[in-house]
Amino acid sequence: EDNSDNVNDRGIIFDLYCLTSGGEYIIVEMQNRWHSNFLDRTLYYVCRAISRLIERPITDEVGLPAGGKDCVADTVSEAPPRYGDRYKLSTVYGIFLMNFKETKLEPKFRTDAVVADRENGRVVNPHFRQIFLQFPYFTKRLEECETLYDKLIYALKNMNEWNRMPDALKEQVFKHLERLAAVANLSEANRVAYDKAVDRFYVSRIYEEDMQDRVENAMREGREKGMQEGREEGIKEGIKEGIKEGMAKSKLE
Repeated sequence: EDNSDNVNDRGIIFDLYCLTSGGEYIIVEMQNRWHSNFLDRTLYYVCRAISRLIERPITDEVGLPAGGKDCVADTVSEAPPRYGDRYKLSTVYGIFLMNFKETKLEPKFRTDAVVADRENGRVVNPHFRQIFLQFPYFTKRLEECETLYDKLIYALKNMNEWNRMPDALKEQVFKHLERLAAVANLSEANRVAYDKAVDRFYVSRIYEEDMQDRVENAMREGREKGMQEGREEGIKEGIKEGIKEGMAKSKLE
């Protein structure tokens, strides 16, 4: 979970948020069903992660800057860093596993998005990467999967239909994946942390929906009150006009 520094800003709960040994960050999001503005949300996720590298450098488990103990120097003897160096970014990858077809993407399994020159396709900034994997377009059968990558994608797409892992997937990585797939194997601490994160997410959604309902109810009540007041005012004006017309008619008679 990426908490916000400002109480008015939203936090983000990532499915996976990884730091590689090379200092690169990888966001992994798994989306089972299509929803509107999905690509905009993925853009926000990656941009948010990039901006946090500058706004609030991410630390590791022991509170040290990303990179661990080796990158911590003597703060007394070392000269202060150049201000421009704070904009030197690590690469942030957004990997989005999609169990649906997104019409705004090309009709293919994998789409790699980078910041590039529109004319010649040359990459302008290598630190922004988005990888979209549309699982409905992955149609290989198990016997057609030759590489470890293909086998992994095949397993992720089809493992919910298996009672056990196929014999063709005997590599150690798939044995590990099979163990991880069993929710019962979550440690108590991990399960509690996961449940809390999901609960916070649902509570946040409920709060937002309740606030939206309140706003809509207030607007509806305001419209109804305005219409009622308008009708009452119209009746009053009609009576006044009627009296005036009656008096004028009497005078003419």
